[in-house]
Amino acid sequence: MRVCSDLRAGDSNRHVKVKQKSAVLNMLKKLDKIRFRGHKRDEFLDLAESPNASDTECGDEIPVKIPRTSTRDNEELRDPAGPGTVIMASGVQDFNRTESDRLNEIKGHLEIALLEKHFLQEELRKLREETNAETLRQELEKERQRRLELEQKVNEVLKARTEEAPAAQQPAKPQTQANGTDKRSHTVCSRLQKWFCDRFGEYVEDFRFQPEENTVETEEPLSARRLTENMRRLKRGAKPVTNFVKNLSALSDWYSIYTSAIAFIIYMNAVWHGWAIPMFLFLAILRLSLNYLIARGWRIQWSIVPEVSEPMEPPKEDLTVSEKFQLVLDVAQKAQNLFGKMADILEKIKNLFMWVQPEITQKLYITLWAAFIASCFLPYRIIGLAMGLYAGIKFFLIDFIFKRCPRLRAKYDTPYIIWTSLPTDPQLKERSNATVSRRLQTAASRSYVGSSAPTGISKDEDTSRFHTTKRGNFHEVFNLSENERPLAVCENGWRCCLINRDRKMPTDYIRNGVLYVTENYLCFESSKSGSSKRNKVIKLTDITDIQKYKVLSVLPGSGMGIAVSTPSTQKPLVFGAMVHRDEAFETIFNQYVKITSASSSSES
Repeated sequence: MRVCSDLRAGDSNRHVKVKQKSAVLNMLKKLDKIRFRGHKRDEFLDLAESPNASDTECGDEIPVKIPRTSTRDNEELRDPAGPGTVIMASGVQDFNRTESDRLNEIKGHLEIALLEKHFLQEELRKLREETNAETLRQELEKERQRRLELEQKVNEVLKARTEEAPAAQQPAKPQTQANGTDKRSHTVCSRLQKWFCDRFGEYVEDFRFQPEENTVETEEPLSARRLTENMRRLKRGAKPVTNFVKNLSALSDWYSIYTSAIAFIIYMNAVWHGWAIPMFLFLAILRLSLNYLIARGWRIQWSIVPEVSEPMEPPKEDLTVSEKFQLVLDVAQKAQNLFGKMADILEKIKNLFMWVQPEITQKLYITLWAAFIASCFLPYRIIGLAMGLYAGIKFFLIDFIFKRCPRLRAKYDTPYIIWTSLPTDPQLKERSNATVSRRLQTAASRSYVGSSAPTGISKDEDTSRFHTTKRGNFHEVFNLSENERPLAVCENGWRCCLINRDRKMPTDYIRNGVLYVTENYLCFESSKSGSSKRNKVIKLTDITDIQKYKVLSVLPGSGMGIAVSTPSTQKPLVFGAMVHRDEAFETIFNQYVKITSASSSSES
């Protein structure tokens, strides 16, 4: 009985192992059907050494459970009846070995599949970066529009054919003669239509309405080399215009007396005989002819003002950071000045037509009415003659006199007076702020004078006497006479810092404050609270040297400081960190020259 039970247990174990074997074989067959497009396994790194392997994919090794057969199972598999049982036991052991090998092979296939997945993801990412989805979408929209147009054309042709077919299928008339004439007319019409389509079909298609294409221009990144190149291109492109303006101003200024006299005589003669327009057209043709000869290699110089050849600087390949920063500052300054001039012109024209200055716009209004009435009653020949003669006399004679005599120009040159008196928007804003502040000052001064000011003091004396700074009256802060007050340019002063290099203490070395210029003194008011010892007063006649100064030589540009030398200081006093340095330097220098020249003349 015991033998029978053992045999039954062995049969059950064999049955389970056969099922395991069949399941493994089926899994292997399915894996053999998978074809990988990647490289061979030998060409890849080990999965554990791969840096891109994730923890969830291949970070942990797959535990492989190898079924072990115990000695009891082997003894049960052995059959003393014959050698077949021994062969079966050896087959099971071989199966166990091959199963572990196959599991290792499966593990290798999985590693290859994971690596292939990683490489395919990288390739997909690169392809997405290389292909521009926006351009593909635009091209797809264009192709879709073309397809719709082609379908519309095909539908029109089919519709035309369907309309012609019923006309051809109409019952024939009994008269053969009428039938022949209809056929001939039909053939003639079709030929004419075909000839018209072949001849003018292309031009008709040009008038077909199509949707506008919205093209977005790509902006170039900021580059120092590109910036310098564009500046040189702009300079070369504007050179003909600037030369033309220079020649016109030379003609008006009688730079060459003979040339201006000949031009004046020819112009007045052409205007008197009504040949002004043909003369200008002939000059344009002559200029184009000369340009053609110059382009062919001829050396022709047709200019009243001699051209000065400027040396062309070779472009630098590598610019330092300081040079790039200085280049950007120069370009920004030129662009700022150019945009400022253009804005002034446009704002003056706008204010002229918007009645900002009513007395100026009234003159223009009356002139336009007079021109309108004259154009209604006088012939155009007389109007053109009058305008041409006035333009010639104004350009050649009147402007020459006005340029040589500025006082006459300021009194009698009406266009110049109108243009200079037209305000810009910043000037209007300043005027409005000045009027408001003047009203406040007058109201405050009236209340102050009515309460405490003594009688017999005029308004000018009062304003000069009570000019105040942030800490009190100006003359009291700096211990000066009452008639000393800041100039009109620097009523509010210039923010700066005083650098006294004779002092060694940090608190005395640099002081922040405001700089003022009076008729005789240069005054610095310290912003720190305290006594007036921190303030600095320099007499203009005591200054031995004044010049622009650059505090830090490392920074680009010409600096933001002014150095003032006096006999009482060993090293020059430096007023640094001034935003309006050039304006302050011009004011101080002009006042210094004025005071020194006046003192020298009085001494002599």
